[in-house]
Amino acid sequence: MKIRWLISLLFVSLVLNSCGYNTIQQNEEAVFAAWADVEATYQRRADLIPNLVETVKAYAAHEKETLTEVTNARAKVGQMNLSAEQLNNPALLEQFQQAQGQLSSALSRLMVVVERYPDLKANQNFLDLQHQLEGTENRINVARQRYNKAVQTFNSSIRTFPNNLTNKFLLQLERKEPFKADPGAAQAPKVQF
Repeated sequence: MKIRWLISLLFVSLVLNSCGYNTIQQNEEAVFAAWADVEATYQRRADLIPNLVETVKAYAAHEKETLTEVTNARAKVGQMNLSAEQLNNPALLEQFQQAQGQLSSALSRLMVVVERYPDLKANQNFLDLQHQLEGTENRINVARQRYNKAVQTFNSSIRTFPNNLTNKFLLQLERKEPFKADPGAAQAPKVQF
């Protein structure tokens, strides 16, 4: 009797391990963790921008419009939250990306101000903040890439056999949406002075 029970337990254990249930769960958790990293890097940028704006304001009052755009774009980003549960919704993800794209665009215009007015470059605080901002943008890109990789792994795990059966009958999880390039991102930006 004990041997049958032990064999049955071993059989059930093997079936559960080979059906992909745990793998799918781990992959979904990896997506959530990667999304949290994306949010953290965006938060770092949002925290950094007020300092950058205040420093530039002191030296570039004549470019107030650009700074206002940066401030407004940052405020819009701060209002747009996307939870891990909403990652299945392409429309919400697109809205989130648009808000981040507007902020990136405003920041690009701010960097043109720096190129036009060399006296701004002389301020060491501005240079330090500019380097931090560049680093943050790089971190955002890396976090997006890691998120997309986690999404790819998860989506593959729920679509391949035998995991697809486990997902269909037990979990019923939906595909996650990856980050996509902003419209027109394939064209190199034109810088004019």
